[in-house]
Amino acid sequence: MDTVKEYSKRPLFVGIAGLLIGLILGLIYAWLINPVEWTDAPVDLLRPDLQEDYMRMAIDSYTVNQDAALAQTRYEAIGENKENILAQIEANPGEQSPQSIAAFKAVVTTGVPAVATPPATTPGVTTPMVTSSVPAAPVEEEGGFPTWTIVILLICVLGLALGGGLFYLLYWRNRSGGQASPAKREAQPAERQPEWTEYAAPGEEPPTVQFMASYKLGDDLFDDSFSIDSPTGEFLGECGAGISETIGVGEPKRVTAFEVWLFDKNDIQTVTKVLMSAHAFLDDATRQRLESKGDPVLAEPGSEIVLETQTLKLVARVVDMAYGDGALPEQSFFDRLILELSVWPRS
Repeated sequence: MDTVKEYSKRPLFVGIAGLLIGLILGLIYAWLINPVEWTDAPVDLLRPDLQEDYMRMAIDSYTVNQDAALAQTRYEAIGENKENILAQIEANPGEQSPQSIAAFKAVVTTGVPAVATPPATTPGVTTPMVTSSVPAAPVEEEGGFPTWTIVILLICVLGLALGGGLFYLLYWRNRSGGQASPAKREAQPAERQPEWTEYAAPGEEPPTVQFMASYKLGDDLFDDSFSIDSPTGEFLGECGAGISETIGVGEPKRVTAFEVWLFDKNDIQTVTKVLMSAHAFLDDATRQRLESKGDPVLAEPGSEIVLETQTLKLVARVVDMAYGDGALPEQSFFDRLILELSVWPRS
């Protein structure tokens, strides 16, 4: 269960999982629930044996009604294979009389009806009366697509639009907000421009990436996450900060503790520490309850929190913070908080 919660914190993973689930459901619907059925195919797309049956019916129909124009239309409808099929019928007339086949051939090839000659009769053999039903032309349904097709298309379009909007809000918005340069990227502007920590001391390696996560009272959905990439663009992991615990009731939420986390693609667990207000840190019940989420740390201006995984090291520095005022206990919730997140590779 903890693993599922850890993955749910990663918007990219949630987006990919939703895409795969939607694709699987779509395939099940398209192949099992409502598969495509082909109907009203033209004669020239039928199999050769069915085209032969169609031409035989056209010959029988012409023998009865002598409609030369209709016979010509049906003959041409067979397409490029019409001459070969007619030759096969001539070579193997079956139960059809050669005279009927010859008359049909004359009218479709020359346009001139052949002189009718009574068919030869054999004593004791009765020529069967041939009846044929003229295939009716397919009638197009009024209104174009069926109603259910339009409904499904609308649902798909709305689903794609909703999924794209959520993906933008959960992933690209946070990521674009956290990109400024390979080593310094800002998340959201604060009231005053925070200053980045310069790691330029002799023998001290500068961080691979730096981010700023800013919270202000009223941001009830605060949950900044950032992608950690190497200078060559290789994905290394993610880090971020979000609301861990609130105090009191009503709107806006009064945040008394934040979670700072680090995910390493080469590690199986997400490392988390809880940045707590002074009131929460000194309250034994609250502190004990939050210890299940991560190591508790007291939030103080300029303090640093270190998180380490198998291949990454994160230093979270409290750049600026202030407590809110109100009926709640003193120093129990934050009015604002600015965190600088600096990440190094571990050797």
